[in-house]
Amino acid sequence: MANRKTWLQQKLFGQGPVIAFLWGMLLITAITAVFSGRLELGFVAVATLALAMAPALLASKLEIVLPVPFVAAITLFVFSSLFLGEAFDFYNRFWWWDKVLHGVSAIGFGMIGFLFAFMLFEGDRYAAPPAALSLIAFCVAITVGSLWEVFEYLMDTFFGMNMQKTGLDDTMEDIMVNAVGATIGSLSGYYYLKGHRFGLTQLIGEFVRLNRQLYRKSKEQLRKINKD
Repeated sequence: MANRKTWLQQKLFGQGPVIAFLWGMLLITAITAVFSGRLELGFVAVATLALAMAPALLASKLEIVLPVPFVAAITLFVFSSLFLGEAFDFYNRFWWWDKVLHGVSAIGFGMIGFLFAFMLFEGDRYAAPPAALSLIAFCVAITVGSLWEVFEYLMDTFFGMNMQKTGLDDTMEDIMVNAVGATIGSLSGYYYLKGHRFGLTQLIGEFVRLNRQLYRKSKEQLRKINKD
């Protein structure tokens, strides 16, 4: 029981004050909404909370350590997308809301694509050409963004929703924004391998540092460099 409590404290309540505040606010909103009869708002709040907490729980299950900024970014994205976007209609109130979220998600998937590709090389900086890994990361981000556009089209076609807003124009704008975000995310991996440490590259470095078991060769090479 003690171990269980410690695990919960570390994984659910040890993610930083901002994350804890957002999770707590969502939980309070869900409870308040249910008791006041606003079941739709309560459902959105619960769904947002579940999706926001899922990465930390899944990472723990896979024995992966997520840097606090990673968890914070995911939580803020889900909060902005589902809770503010859907429950408070930010998508219709602010024309740029959807575009910003598309760009931010593309940056994130570009970084995730790089980390995954780099992991396949076990962190071997010499066997992993920066340009090639950056291209793979870009392709991952673009693929995810394109699949989402297909999802929006299918939802509009078969369920009568309006996820595409203005149709083709909205889709093409989203793809272009995705391309910009994917470029930023993939270039962060490129500059990380080139030895630059600023902004997003520092976040990538933090993830690699916390998950050395996935990037074993990177650790060995760093040790050799420091020894020389």
